[in-house]
Amino acid sequence: MLFTEDFLHYIWKFRLFERENLQTVDGEELEIFSAGLHNSDSGPDFHNARIRIGETIWAGNVEVHLSASDWQKHGHTHDGAFDNVILHVVYRNDVPLFLPNGRKVPTLELQSRISEELYNKYHKLVFGNQTFIPCEAGIATVDGLTMQNWLTRVLVERMEKRSANVAAALALNKGDWEETFYQFLAANFGFKVNALPFELMAKSLPQLILAKNKNNAMQIEALIFGQAGFLEGEFKDEYPLKLQKEYGYLSKKYNLKPIENHLWKFMRLRPQNFPTIRLAQFAALIVQSNHLLSKILEIKEVKALRGLFTEIKVNDYWEDHYRFDLQSKPSSKSMGDGSVDILLLNTVALFLFSYGKQHQQQYYISRSLKLLENLPAEKNNIIADFVNLGVKIDTAFESQALLELKNSYCNYKKCLQCGVGNKILKLA
Repeated sequence: MLFTEDFLHYIWKFRLFERENLQTVDGEELEIFSAGLHNSDSGPDFHNARIRIGETIWAGNVEVHLSASDWQKHGHTHDGAFDNVILHVVYRNDVPLFLPNGRKVPTLELQSRISEELYNKYHKLVFGNQTFIPCEAGIATVDGLTMQNWLTRVLVERMEKRSANVAAALALNKGDWEETFYQFLAANFGFKVNALPFELMAKSLPQLILAKNKNNAMQIEALIFGQAGFLEGEFKDEYPLKLQKEYGYLSKKYNLKPIENHLWKFMRLRPQNFPTIRLAQFAALIVQSNHLLSKILEIKEVKALRGLFTEIKVNDYWEDHYRFDLQSKPSSKSMGDGSVDILLLNTVALFLFSYGKQHQQQYYISRSLKLLENLPAEKNNIIADFVNLGVKIDTAFESQALLELKNSYCNYKKCLQCGVGNKILKLA
């Protein structure tokens, strides 16, 4: 048989071995009351197990190995953390095991107690020739409740990982939630292609400076386009000339230096997604909503949250322009539903979760997950492949969870740590 030690952990944890006439290798009668708690840190593999050997009931730790001799190979012999092991569970008992004090550790050998059917299912999952995920042949057979429970857990894992980035940025911003939100929101306005220059622009232009000029839309626009490096050179149109003049004054007043304009990318972007249009929308949002995070924390309805972004109105100049001095056919430059969904998913939902986690308020965490339930699923190759396997995906809650499942479990074939993989192994 070909398998990893994790497979034995799985078998012991769920007691998926033949337990009739269970005995240690020395012939003592063995009964398992509790397999213990699986330990993913250093030390014995399972804590607080309860078993009976002969007439004696033991409580303590259990260590699991492929071969009994692995105990010495893994350096447990002189490690005090293993002195209270009450049972050594192995696939093959190749050597007797004694502790430094001379005590012989009771050993359970599983070599003849693992069903061939279970092994074959495991081997097919972990060592098969699947092209997308290990369980691609069986994931559609998993019941809805199991899938929903596991996706909820995986989604929370994803949000907690992403919240760590928020916490790191919050520390750099000395605990300023509004400034941190402003920087993340700006980066997400770049929609991957221009995320970096948007983030650099926001970091070069603290929200405090924008707040001092919040009642003057022209100054807000001048600060944002100026710091983005779009107000250098000569212009013909009145609007960019006014912005340039305003920025000349404000940049000296606040000692500002723009980021390098060459960082912005236009190629292979639809005009509606040009960075100039995104900057105009971002400026309009800043003009309309001061202390945006505070408003978001207060708003309960998804429709109202969406309205914060859909109801912004950019400067009239952009109705027939995509770039300065280049006139185009008139068209609306309001944010589309797809763009708003991305901002709600990557910024608003993330900060609701992070704020709730940081302040230990489940209310905001629940609102974050509820928001994801009310957003449509993302469209990308990974989600499309899951759909092709028969997985039902309607909301961002599900698509975000499946992205985490693919990237953190499926790609590393962690089927034994996955609720979906566990269910498939247990299915008859």
